[in-house]
Amino acid sequence: MTAVRPDIAPKQAPEATRFPTGFVWGAATAAYQVEGAAAEDGRTPSIWDTFSRTPGKVRNGDTGDIAADHYHLYRDDVALMKRLGLKAYRFSISWSRVQPTGRGPAVERGLDFYRKLVDELLEAGITPVATLYHWDLPQELEDAGGWPQRVTADRFADYAAIMAGALGDRVGTWTTFNEPWCSAFLGYGSGVHAPGRTEPASALRAAHHLNLAHGRAIEVLRGQLPAAVQTSVTLNLHQVRPLTASAADADSARRIDAVGNRIFTGPMLRGEYPEDLIADTRHLVDWSQLVRDGDLAAISRPVDVLGVNYYTPTLVSTPAEGAGDTRNDGHGASDHSPWPGSEHVAFHLAEGKERTAMNWSIDPNGLYSLLMDVTRDHPGLPLMVTENGAAFDDYVSPEGRVEDPERIAYLHGHLDAVQRAVADGADVRGYFLWSLMDNFEWAYGYSKRFGAVYVDYASQRRIPKASAHWYADVIRRHGLPQTGPA
Repeated sequence: MTAVRPDIAPKQAPEATRFPTGFVWGAATAAYQVEGAAAEDGRTPSIWDTFSRTPGKVRNGDTGDIAADHYHLYRDDVALMKRLGLKAYRFSISWSRVQPTGRGPAVERGLDFYRKLVDELLEAGITPVATLYHWDLPQELEDAGGWPQRVTADRFADYAAIMAGALGDRVGTWTTFNEPWCSAFLGYGSGVHAPGRTEPASALRAAHHLNLAHGRAIEVLRGQLPAAVQTSVTLNLHQVRPLTASAADADSARRIDAVGNRIFTGPMLRGEYPEDLIADTRHLVDWSQLVRDGDLAAISRPVDVLGVNYYTPTLVSTPAEGAGDTRNDGHGASDHSPWPGSEHVAFHLAEGKERTAMNWSIDPNGLYSLLMDVTRDHPGLPLMVTENGAAFDDYVSPEGRVEDPERIAYLHGHLDAVQRAVADGADVRGYFLWSLMDNFEWAYGYSKRFGAVYVDYASQRRIPKASAHWYADVIRRHGLPQTGPA
């Protein structure tokens, strides 16, 4: 394992470039993307195990069976985190590893992995941040109907209770869901994510039951955990922009904001579903029957912090009749839309912007605008940037190094955006780079590399990229270098 290069840098950066006292520096991963050990110690298949084994669903037929083998190499990975100076590690828990059928008692061997991981992090002085769900529903629950079924929210609350009992004395921040929009609309709408269903009405039902599961889990966590523990949810809020100043494009932006953002922030943070969302989708679901008495009160239980994931802005228009194309929305090609009720909206890439290997436009101002919009709409709500990063075509040089100046420039620009938002009043309390290491990138398999640490999948060797060393320097400085990215 390659050691972190020493950097000659001041221990103190000028005040103008420093982040607030207490600002948390971290990195993030997800269970199915890094753990491997897919059938060890009692773990049973999740929807992603099933989906990745379905021909044609994942590039090159890749699966997460081994991934980055974090299950066996977690001690080495934590040691690497410590050398990089990370202050926090955001990881997710594999539901089917600890509760294989999605119901009933836990498997202690599965719980033991997370106990050992958390103990290792604490010993290294790294704060564990646990996410209960990052898209990997136990397959048995999907066989029973999955997230479109209300009972799945009950099962999730039971699972939250198991994890609170197992790790509640050692984990100080708990996140219920990572990006429920993807679970609902990519999983049940466009079908480009597990479980691969293309049912617009089911996608909307899934969104409501994910909201309900979040609220019920918050109730469980609050009932079992110490008062000082923080609860949160992480949303991939879309920074939506109309292509032109026309009224038609403005309406397209409104529609995508409703089904991309406010379908979650409305009930979670305001205790209501937006009227325009209901109007746009009432031909698909009867909201008066879907949302039962008491649901909104449950969903809107307060959280201590809101996680915000951002990669690229969302640019939309209303095309000429018959010319709409939702396949360029940044969420994978599909003949089915992940935007129920707004299938006609067209998506665009901003002109004149550099792009990542995902073909996503690079625009740090989108992150600044998003943080300021959330601050305006929900004043007083603490925020964390829980995912931000980029995929590029990384490779190991003959000298054994991975130089990724594009990623350094990306991170520098987006951290500068965070700093500007803080200066303008946004209560942003931390930043988690996505991702700690290269991993299984969902339907793209192993073809896309987001990591600050390069993973040679054949040998499982970890090689910190130039961006990892740069990020380590930022952490040491508690601020950005004045000279900008190298």
